[in-house]
Amino acid sequence: MKERREKRKRWVRRGPYAVEVEVEVVYPAGDPSEPCLEPATVRWLDEIARRAEEGDLAYLKSVGEVFRAVPG
Repeated sequence: MKERREKRKRWVRRGPYAVEVEVEVVYPAGDPSEPCLEPATVRWLDEIARRAEEGDLAYLKSVGEVFRAVPG
């Protein structure tokens, strides 16, 4: 059996921003019941979180759909 890959939406929330991005998940051949992220994808999500915390809206808009928290 071969690993399976598919696109999924993931949320990155940091500071006042939440960003919805599309990532590729991998279902390993050894255990196809749970999707996994590759190390490069995890690093990219960390970069998005860092940029969200810094308020880099131009970057955030270039990678996904950006939402701002509304104070309650």
